[in-house]
Amino acid sequence: MSNPGESGTTKLTTGTLLFLLIFTFQISQVSAQNELPDSLVKERIQSIQHMLDQGKPSAKLWWNGWLYGYSAATVVQGAVALTNDNLKTRQDMVLGATTTLIGAAGQLLMPMIPASAPNKLALIPGDMPEERILKLNKAEELFESSAKREKDGRSWKMHVVSGSVNLSSGLVTWLGFDRTLSAGVWNFVLNTAITEAQIWTQPTRANKDYKKYCEKYKNGLPQASYKPKPGLFVNTFPGGLALRLSF
Repeated sequence: MSNPGESGTTKLTTGTLLFLLIFTFQISQVSAQNELPDSLVKERIQSIQHMLDQGKPSAKLWWNGWLYGYSAATVVQGAVALTNDNLKTRQDMVLGATTTLIGAAGQLLMPMIPASAPNKLALIPGDMPEERILKLNKAEELFESSAKREKDGRSWKMHVVSGSVNLSSGLVTWLGFDRTLSAGVWNFVLNTAITEAQIWTQPTRANKDYKKYCEKYKNGLPQASYKPKPGLFVNTFPGGLALRLSF
């Protein structure tokens, strides 16, 4: 003769097990929906690597060119200032060396990320699927940082900073060295032409390529972070019921 308590316990245990099985299945299903196919991960990594490689030469040339140019101008003007006996010449050379030194320091303080990002990405291991997921995340970070660096390099802030330095140089020439107003204006115009050339010759390929990448892989395709709407469902069956939680 069966014990009613045992029967109730059996039904409860069966219902609990079914609930856990259904719950586990739903979790694994959601996880699968959130994962990118390995083939797409490879494609995105290769796409980023290719775009960064294509933009590296111009980014490196621009950064090195202006750094070496400012550095050379600083050394030459400093040498002239130390060896020349004419007061006005020494004043002009010291002021010029100061402004070009600021320009060189600016290059060092704002590294050209698009010039170094390709090598950094290439060194990240990506042989295993798990490694490729991590590499894709790092690749997108490097790509975004490269685009931001180029965008910031042409922002209004750069024009304001360089304009302030150029204006200060012009005022020093005019008031500090007791020169004519036209001398101060000429100093300002000359330095402005140089700094504006530096700003407008900066490469923008990474910024453009990053927008294309986002349009193709982030806007045109389902995101890896997609999750179905949460819901609680009740399923009945002979001898009990089961709860199914979806989120």
